[in-house]
Amino acid sequence: MTGSAAHENGTPEGLAALLTDASIEAIAAAGGHSGGVYLRSGTPGLLRLAVLCGLPGPLFRSWWRLHVDSRFPVADAYRLGVQVVLPNATESMRRYPQFAAGLPFQFGSLYVPVVGGSKTFGVLTVLGPSAADAAEVLPGVDRMTRIAGELGAALAELDADDPSVAWDGEPLCVRPPGVHGFEGRMGRFVWDPATAVVTCDDSLAALLGVAPAEFSGTVQAIADAVSPADTHQVLSALRSTSVGRPPPLPLRIRTADGASRVMDLWTPDAGSAPSSGAYPVSGIVVDPSPAPAADGAADQLPQGVFCLDRLGLVAYVNDRAALLLGRSRADLLGQPLWESVPWLEQAGGDDQLRGALLSHEPMHFHVRRPDTEDQRSRESDWLALSVHPSHSLLTCTVVPTNRVADAPVGPPSGTAGDRDTPMAPLYRPIVLAIALTEAVTARQVSAVVVKELLPAFGGRRLAIYLLQDRHLYLAWETGFPPGFLTSFEGLGLDVRLPGVETLTSGRPLFFDSMQQLASAYPGIPLDAEEGARAFLPLIASGRPVGSCILGFDRSRGFGTEERAVLTALAGLIAHAMERAHRYDTEAALARGLQQALLPRRLSAHPEVETAGRYLPGTQGMEVGGDWYDVVEAGNGLALVIGDVQGHGVQAAATMGQLRSAVRAFALGDRPPDEVMSGTNRLLIDLDPGLFASCCYIRLDPVGGLARVARAGHLPPLIRSPDGRTHVWDIPGGVVLGVDPHARYPVAELRLEPDAILALYTDGLVERPGHDIDDGIAALRVALAKFGAAAARPGGRSLGDVADRLTAKARHTADRPDDIALLLAARRPGRPRRS
Repeated sequence: MTGSAAHENGTPEGLAALLTDASIEAIAAAGGHSGGVYLRSGTPGLLRLAVLCGLPGPLFRSWWRLHVDSRFPVADAYRLGVQVVLPNATESMRRYPQFAAGLPFQFGSLYVPVVGGSKTFGVLTVLGPSAADAAEVLPGVDRMTRIAGELGAALAELDADDPSVAWDGEPLCVRPPGVHGFEGRMGRFVWDPATAVVTCDDSLAALLGVAPAEFSGTVQAIADAVSPADTHQVLSALRSTSVGRPPPLPLRIRTADGASRVMDLWTPDAGSAPSSGAYPVSGIVVDPSPAPAADGAADQLPQGVFCLDRLGLVAYVNDRAALLLGRSRADLLGQPLWESVPWLEQAGGDDQLRGALLSHEPMHFHVRRPDTEDQRSRESDWLALSVHPSHSLLTCTVVPTNRVADAPVGPPSGTAGDRDTPMAPLYRPIVLAIALTEAVTARQVSAVVVKELLPAFGGRRLAIYLLQDRHLYLAWETGFPPGFLTSFEGLGLDVRLPGVETLTSGRPLFFDSMQQLASAYPGIPLDAEEGARAFLPLIASGRPVGSCILGFDRSRGFGTEERAVLTALAGLIAHAMERAHRYDTEAALARGLQQALLPRRLSAHPEVETAGRYLPGTQGMEVGGDWYDVVEAGNGLALVIGDVQGHGVQAAATMGQLRSAVRAFALGDRPPDEVMSGTNRLLIDLDPGLFASCCYIRLDPVGGLARVARAGHLPPLIRSPDGRTHVWDIPGGVVLGVDPHARYPVAELRLEPDAILALYTDGLVERPGHDIDDGIAALRVALAKFGAAAARPGGRSLGDVADRLTAKARHTADRPDDIALLLAARRPGRPRRS
């Protein structure tokens, strides 16, 4: 990766420079127009966008954070360690519908994991024009893979010194390769630190108001001439750039008379560190205001014109555009458009800008200006905007217009009160529909509605009631005053309230103001003096499920189109809630079944101490097929642990059948290989469509002989009395339920007194994006540490050790898999502890 050797990589700035270099190189190598790097964060399972090159960060805030288990291309590339190639929008929609619904534009994207050693640090991504198929972009993917490999090696080197290499802040937004500032009046210069000489072109001398012959040619002179009030800032930026750390954004500076200017810096060639230790620095100084002649010509145009750079800063604006946007030219130049004109974003302009930036295709849309005191003097409340993208700029035109019926963006028809909030046409119901397909529980469904539905319609309050035994019970609320909804809990269907009547009648109820609501339902408690309310029936397959209440802080109207969309979305929510109810019922059944099947107590022996722990997963069904057991086997004990593929009732039922089979074989004191073979044939005969892993150890408590057979399960760990731990590397057969003729070899080991034997399932040692060997190594370290207290006479019990080994997982809210752990130790001559 060019230039990385020159960076002080051990600093946050050095890490940012590494990621920035890789992003810029990848964009150039793959022929894209933007890209960046996602990096692991300090929060387990969460990826953060660290660098975004060629796109304005605030417009893509929704994609700043991604969980590694989400159904997005970045998450798959990280979790699975594979390249994800999406050459066009069609392929994106086919493979990642939620991602494509959020960015429904014609562009292609590439994702390559950044791996160093055995660790995955993040994902390198490039966005570019659509391609016909994957074959067209594969050469670029190959070049990206090389760059990602170099970045991974550099990050692994950093990680060796500081294992906390991660990104927890906002993304660093940088310019794409080959784009160095605004189009407009500008001059260029080059500073060579080795000779201390600055050379500039005639345009810069003219811009600075000095004759070329009078320019002294020193870095101090150019800093004084460019910005007398910001000399220190300019010098600092120049020196940082000379050592490979250019500022992430153009510097906004001021002249002596307060006029706005922009300076951008870069190193033309950072391929290898120069002998002097510093690179030559190229720079431009831009006056974003047009020259006087151009100024007059632009103001003769009938439409407003303004330009944005690739980071969303206003590079040029004529007087007509400033007038129509309601801001002065000084307030717009050099500023992010959505900060200067926030109502453009609220009216859907952000979506159109995203489309132009990603697809490089023109975008045309209509927006309604907010109410102002001079509304009567305005030509029109509506503006027609067109966005024409190029490699370095977005050129936008704006003209007043009457609203047209087919305007792609803008509020729906309705009363005047709807002009202040985003309305239904801005919202794509497919986004909510796809998000609801991934919600399983009623809580998850409610969270999706809060995230996707409320912002789209400008709502601030939400309540979801579900029907149970002809009464409505609150399932979720947000935004209402604390305790306000308590009086509405458990209402019967004969009560005259809008939340009840919308369900019993099957018709949505809309109230433009709180006064209108109070008039329709005299005496109804109100949570606010101002606002509007929508009461939506939740009906699925003709059956009532509950009701949904949306609250708005201001009075407003509901247009015909918006009412139809809200009613349709209520149907989606109802079906999701109905599915969630079925899930909750099945989950409760599965949990009860599993609790009944897991051992209430473990078989005991006076010279053996055992302890077992089970933790269900917290995603999906929360019930899996992991189990452990201790069974009397002749004059010894059988130690068993297993894991049935899948989750839910079927996995729990299969686990129960296997546990019963293993217990039956163990009680007959059958050899370990026969136990595995017999259980394997039983599972194949049952044909549940599932397979299972299992480890079976027959332990002689007196002599310490342990004989083991393994069917595709993780190998046991052993902690010796001297504190050393190691993996018991034993041969094994295939998982149970696959091959009726499978053989399971038996290995032997003599377990020393006070040594600890640990059996575990993969949920304890496997984390998305990490090698399972790293998880096993971490468990070995923890066993060595926590097992010391259990090895001493009178020390901790194995139960305490088991609690410590599972403590981190127990306090992790997002466990994708269930966990089983079984510990055993010989205690000859010592009383057995519980």
